[in-house]
Amino acid sequence: MEGSTAKIADVRSVVEAVSGEDYDVPIYEVESLCMRCGDNGTTRLMLTQIPHFRKVLLSAFECPHCNERNNEVQFAGEIQPRGCSYTLKLPAGESQMLNRQVVKSESATIKIPELDFEIPPEAQRGSLSTIEGILTRAADGLETLQEERRKVNPKTAEAIDQFLLKLRDCATAKSSFTFILDDPAGNSFIDNPFAPSADPSLSLQFYERNPEQQEALGYIASSSQAGEPEGAVAGTSNHTTGQVAREPHGTVGARDGRRAIAQANTTEIVDALCRYSAPEEVMTFPSTCGTCDKNCETRMFVTNIPYFKEVIVMASTCDHCGYRNSELKPGGSISDKARRTTVTVKNVKDLNRDVIKSDSASIKIPEVDLELGSGTLGGMVTTIEGLVTQICESLEKVHGFTFGDSMEDGRKEKWLDFNTRLNKLLSLKEPWTLIIDDALDNSYIAPVTDDIKSDIQLIHEEYERSWEQNEEFGLNDMDTSSADAAYNTN
Repeated sequence: MEGSTAKIADVRSVVEAVSGEDYDVPIYEVESLCMRCGDNGTTRLMLTQIPHFRKVLLSAFECPHCNERNNEVQFAGEIQPRGCSYTLKLPAGESQMLNRQVVKSESATIKIPELDFEIPPEAQRGSLSTIEGILTRAADGLETLQEERRKVNPKTAEAIDQFLLKLRDCATAKSSFTFILDDPAGNSFIDNPFAPSADPSLSLQFYERNPEQQEALGYIASSSQAGEPEGAVAGTSNHTTGQVAREPHGTVGARDGRRAIAQANTTEIVDALCRYSAPEEVMTFPSTCGTCDKNCETRMFVTNIPYFKEVIVMASTCDHCGYRNSELKPGGSISDKARRTTVTVKNVKDLNRDVIKSDSASIKIPEVDLELGSGTLGGMVTTIEGLVTQICESLEKVHGFTFGDSMEDGRKEKWLDFNTRLNKLLSLKEPWTLIIDDALDNSYIAPVTDDIKSDIQLIHEEYERSWEQNEEFGLNDMDTSSADAAYNTN
């Protein structure tokens, strides 16, 4: 009985380190087969919440016959809409940075470019560890069979010995290196000790999964897997022709267009999209559902927003699995310069300003030391009030503002204070500033006057993009000389 209590305490010690809630939660025990000796061992399971992240399922296996032990982290929620890639730069001598908590899912890849080193998903299962722990475990794994390698291929063993010296230097902060955690499922995480403020050493990027990554995650990637009958016309909708259907526009057409877009958007978004000018033409074309790979329809219209530019609104809905998605894409060419838009929020009219935030835009609110990088929250059409509300809800979901006794008092008070200051923005007790910085100039804040120049609270600032910004969006390698020559000839 005492041994059982000690084992449960071991599991709880792990949970206390990661959970902001009271650790007095159910621990489930199941009898499991030991893969080392073939006898039965015990697996303990616990569902817990990791602060600044999401719910995970911790499992700990132990075999009393051969003393085999292992731990694993599995995710209790769904696969995220987009993949994520964390990049952390660790300078030499900063050993405390090696203690950062890392959640690695079973689909994540770890890379260290300076060593040309990569840990593929199948090499390490889902784990909850630190950077030091991951590197040490990788080094120990490589060192396990070194004696056998020396007997078979001494040169290879010697090369691995030299590599292990470099890897252990990184694991002990003797060398500077870059730690990259790339997860197509979007379920991996590196702790930011400065949260909610930005971490100068840590960057996060979100990306769309390619077909190979979709297939690796278990999604259907090809039409043959989807069970479509042979001879079916690719790209058709409702087993008809693949032509784009155009609806006539007028009074009835505008109403039908609104209804079509509303099938995949909330009422607030529809009102915001259609407030400026009704779409000239609503187009419906066949597409493929990104979740179940079945045929679905996408509705699209193009509209002009005053003082901004032409935008393309797309809305998809799948009748098979119920998946819905809406996107707002900029029309026309890429702007020559980036744009930084600053608005001073003083009254209720300012909170009701319409906001278009693209995927490439970052957000800053200096009064509360809030900074969200590009890609965070995705693209959206909303108001300033709705944007702040969305930020609050997102932080409460991902980070959380209420922690249990296991949370450090300093960090707990920091989050509670930040939550209070963030909610005070909507009370308008003091003026505050919203800054939207978009390297592609695809974001917009509406003026409160008919003449945008007379809105003194709204400031637009254009600036030249840096080489790094152009590289991020692939503009440095973009060559349009052939197309330009063709247009000039015509």
